[in-house]
Amino acid sequence: MRLLALPALSDNYIWALSGDDEAALIVDPGDAAPVLAAAAHGLRPVGILLTHHHDDHIGATPALRERWPNIPVFAPDDGRIASATAQVGDGVKIHVDGWTLDVLAVPGHTRSHIAYYLERGGRATDRIVFSGDTLFSLGCGRLFEGTPAQMLASLTRLAALPDDTRVCCGHEYTLSNAAFARVVEPDNPALQRRTEQAQAMRDAGRPTLPSSIAEERETNPFLRTRQPGVIRAIAHRLGREPADEVETFAELRRWKDGFRA
Repeated sequence: MRLLALPALSDNYIWALSGDDEAALIVDPGDAAPVLAAAAHGLRPVGILLTHHHDDHIGATPALRERWPNIPVFAPDDGRIASATAQVGDGVKIHVDGWTLDVLAVPGHTRSHIAYYLERGGRATDRIVFSGDTLFSLGCGRLFEGTPAQMLASLTRLAALPDDTRVCCGHEYTLSNAAFARVVEPDNPALQRRTEQAQAMRDAGRPTLPSSIAEERETNPFLRTRQPGVIRAIAHRLGREPADEVETFAELRRWKDGFRA
């Protein structure tokens, strides 16, 4: 099994998951050029998975369907995604060319956002989640259509996946998210190490993704809203203790929305 992060647009990644025969699932193609370039080197798209309706995640789908007219396109049940050939929701299992993925509803960034989870056995079990713009490396998506409670529930659901699940999100935001996370939790040694590793990766021209669920639990403040350090930081901003975890998350997200490194 091979997992490729194809850089696209300014900071997007299109994910390509392929087997030994190069038959590939393409996730969130906002730009056709990287997919067509990979196909010129042998990649064979057999399915397209869309996590949400934003154009930087779906914009190239019509062009790819023109190149591969019979390719299935899986997407959330959302009328804003006209290119879908199959609308899928929470709990559905997708079967494409030997691949089986579970659909997880993870609203918050958008009202219909979904993620795709793969668990494949063999000599070692391989687990991957394509989280779109819900869970980022060291961050989470803005709340364009959902509520803080919805997004917190979605992140909690993703955080409950096995530790070794690889997190394949939609953007290269690790370093900018790290700058914020280190203000929230300046004394988190795991976060310090991860920031240094990410900087080295970017200096070498490499993606910082995928991360893992275990790494996100240790370092991502949006998955750490029950941790004393995060609660203290939010209490300092509010001038009082937050009422509950939802308020902690909501204020953390507001803080990030206005943050400038």
